[in-house]
Parts: sequence; structure tokens; C-alpha cells
Amino acid sequence: MSDIGVTVTQHLLSQQQEHGGATGAFTRLLNELILSAKIISREVTKAGLVDILGFTGAKNVQDEMVQKLDEFAHDTIVRRMAQSRHLCVMGSEEDADPIEIPPQAETGDYVLLFDPLDGSSNIDANVSIGTIFSILRKQSTCLGYRMEDLLQPGYRQVAAGYFLYGSSTMMVYTTGNGVSGFTLDPSVGEFLLSHPNIRIPERGKIFSANLGYWDYWDQEVQNYFRYLQRPDDTKPVYSCRYIGSLVADFHRTLLYGGVFLYPADHKDPRKPHGKLRLLYECSPLAMVCEQAGGAASTGHGRILDVEPDELHQRVPLIIGSAEEVKLAERYFSGQPN
Repeated sequence: MSDIGVTVTQHLLSQQQEHGGATGAFTRLLNELILSAKIISREVTKAGLVDILGFTGAKNVQDEMVQKLDEFAHDTIVRRMAQSRHLCVMGSEEDADPIEIPPQAETGDYVLLFDPLDGSSNIDANVSIGTIFSILRKQSTCLGYRMEDLLQPGYRQVAAGYFLYGSSTMMVYTTGNGVSGFTLDPSVGEFLLSHPNIRIPERGKIFSANLGYWDYWDQEVQNYFRYLQRPDDTKPVYSCRYIGSLVADFHRTLLYGGVFLYPADHKDPRKPHGKLRLLYECSPLAMVCEQAGGAASTGHGRILDVEPDELHQRVPLIIGSAEEVKLAERYFSGQPN
């Protein structure tokens, strides 16, 4: 199949044909998620023209103010995916508890975990935001679901990716066989293959971190950032680029190389284990990154090997070019050389 004009549905079907036992359920499930993203993209695009900017007045499970678009994205995904017939349960960053499939709806063998609108604190500033998703296969044999179906390590994901709502709307995803990127053509309403076989450079010259939290970091973490910013003829000159929208920062890192970091803030009682959520942000992006040739770590181990013990578990994150992640791990462990 030629890459020119290939839709994401055609791409999914071609991958399905490579798996002899495939039933098509996964393809139909992902197509429902894609339609949800198109609806969200439509609302994001016209956000400044309708009464959908600003806060709802409520707080989510993370004790963060909920944006109107946050709520719209969450409700859109839940409403559509609950009727997909292929899920046994869902989990959302915006919801404290598992999202059960309505009793009258048909269920299936997949689990969907998602961050409906990552970077939503930047909505009013018109910064790129996105939807991050993770798809797992049900592990329990009961009729409904068990918590073990949601609390699975990242290496068990069958697919992961994100939708980026920016100057164009993109979908980047993997099913464990490389990473592909699609751009939404609004004239035809289809995601078309624009970035086949994405590979992240082994090294990069960009680091992405909120240096405003310097005083909250351990000495080893501070030493790493001092190294990056110190002029030295033996290493590249690193530039700091930080948008504050994880999905946007990660997308740039994926294409250009480098490293994104959100270390644990051991001196900040609000974030002793980091800020980012393992199941909704770190694990899905880690799968994408590894499939593109990169790496993702907590600073002391592979993200995809972390065994989750709660739905909204937070972990430190180092993600990006493989060599840059290794360098950060050495510094974080106190052994830079």
C-alpha cells in the first residue's frame, strides 16, 4: 500500500490483516476513539468563538480546577466509548473511580485508560493540548471487571498514543509494531498518514523541564541540570524548551530528539512521587517512545515495568532519546561517570 493518502482506518486494517486471529474488534474500538477525537478537535478549534473557555467551578480528583473543555472531552469519550461494545471498563484522569459500562450496553475484552485533555491549563492561551490513551486487554475472567484489569503494568498495553490539537490535529499511535503519525485533513474529515515509521534520534540538543522547581529537587537532579547548562566543548549545547503541556512537549521531543523530565519533588509535600500519572500519561507515552527507539524511566527503572498499585498513581518521568535518558539516569543515581 502506498503511503500517499493512506487513512488511519486503512492503516489499522492493513495491520489487522497481518494478524491472522484478529477479529476486527480492536480496529472498531480505535475507530470509535478516533471519532471522539474528531469531535473534541472541532470544539477545540472553535473554543474562542463559543462559551467553552474557562473553568466549570469544579475540581477533579487531582484537586485541579476543571476546564469546560476538559469536561467536554471527558464526557465525549465516555459517552461514545461506553457504546463501543468492546470495553469492559474505562479509567479517566478526571474521574476518581473506574468508569463502568452501563448495564444495558454490550461489553468486550478491552480496557481504555485516558487523559481527556492533557495541558488543559493552557487552553485559554491557545497552546497545543491533547488526548492521551492506553488500551489494555482484560485479564480477569469475571463477567464485569476487576481492579487488576485497570492496574496493569505498561508492558501489557496492546496500543497507546495521543491526539494533538494544535496548528493541525494529529494522531500518533503504536500497536507494538513501530509508531505512525496521522494528520487530520479537515477538508475530508480523515486522518491521513503524514509521519510513517517515526524514529526518535538517539541523542538530542533539547531538554524540557520546569526549572522553576529547582529548589524542590534533590542534589543529584540539580547536578544533572547544571551539567546540561554548563558550556563544555566535549558535549552538545543544550537548549531548554518547556511548553507546560506534556503531550506537546513530548511530541516535539519525539520528532527532534532530546529529553523531557518531570522529576519527583521530594521537598514538595504535594508531589513527593512526581506529578504525572502512571496509567494516563507516563505508560502510554513510554510505549510510544520505546516503539520509536527511545526510552522512558522513573530515574531508577523502566516506566513500562512499574507495577501500578492505585488508579491515580504518580511517578517521576524521564522520556526521550535513549542516550539522553541513560545520561539522566546516571546523574539521578549519583553516578554520572
